[in-house]
Amino acid sequence: MMETVAQGWMWGAFVAFVIAMLVLDMFALGGNKPRKVSVKEAAAWSLGWFTLAMVFNALLWWYLDGSVGREIANTKAMEFFTGYLIEKSLSVDNLFVFLMLFGFFAVPAEYQRRVLLYGVLGAIVLRAVMILAGVWLVSQFSWILYVFGAFLVITGLKMVLFAEHKPDLERNPVLKWMRSHLRMTNEYSGEHFTVVKDGLRYFTPLFAVLVMVEISDVIFAVDSIPAIFAVTTDPFIVFTSNIFAILGLRALYFMLADMADRFHLLKYGVAVVLVFVGIKLLIADFYHVPVLLSLAFVALILTLSVIASLIATRTKEVKV
Repeated sequence: MMETVAQGWMWGAFVAFVIAMLVLDMFALGGNKPRKVSVKEAAAWSLGWFTLAMVFNALLWWYLDGSVGREIANTKAMEFFTGYLIEKSLSVDNLFVFLMLFGFFAVPAEYQRRVLLYGVLGAIVLRAVMILAGVWLVSQFSWILYVFGAFLVITGLKMVLFAEHKPDLERNPVLKWMRSHLRMTNEYSGEHFTVVKDGLRYFTPLFAVLVMVEISDVIFAVDSIPAIFAVTTDPFIVFTSNIFAILGLRALYFMLADMADRFHLLKYGVAVVLVFVGIKLLIADFYHVPVLLSLAFVALILTLSVIASLIATRTKEVKV
């Protein structure tokens, strides 16, 4: 088992916190009635999730400072923040996929929050399983980190090459299978995933959207889990930074959905981040990249990507 700074009660307390916040988020961002989440409300919740992550990191530092010393406390706090920033940046790519799926299926804005709620729940369970699997693999086969590194470099390069490529969802094998093997309606029925007609159970298009969202979570988890191991192999830091990044994903989507085109160059920034963390894993035995340097690099790349996106879109608007 890999070393961790966390004790059993810390794991239990964090899981209880996540469950409580999910319940709060469920009712605060939509309740039981379909409605569109405003950009202002989503921005407030995005800020709230970020603040909670920083408060958690401060409490973790305070506890470790008093129990194991200032040096370890500083290291773990920096690892958490760097991991959180990397996972948050990788989740941006999820947002573009969600936007594409909702557009393809013409999902009304008031129904999107339910799909994303279940998407976040599925992502949390999936990440927990994959993190445990990743921790076990790294503890048993140290060379697996080189595999992770090579995979991240290749993935980052592919993202650069295919950043502007839009997949043909009509040809997606999962969607084609659902349409040919399941009874599906052509119209939505509120936020329901299934309806009963003439005594038979039918799946609504919202169910198909949910399945595609969960599949996208699987794909992005394959990228994000290896990436966090470039920062730390402490299971508690890996898990908490991942979960905090996911918790704010739904609010972040509603905040950026109407202006996603303004940040289209972020995809390239995310690709650079993936290549960087991949290289970091590959050269770990020869040179240890300081966590602070990793944090500065990731923050710089994301900032430059946002600035470049805003300049590019503004220039385009002026020309038009």
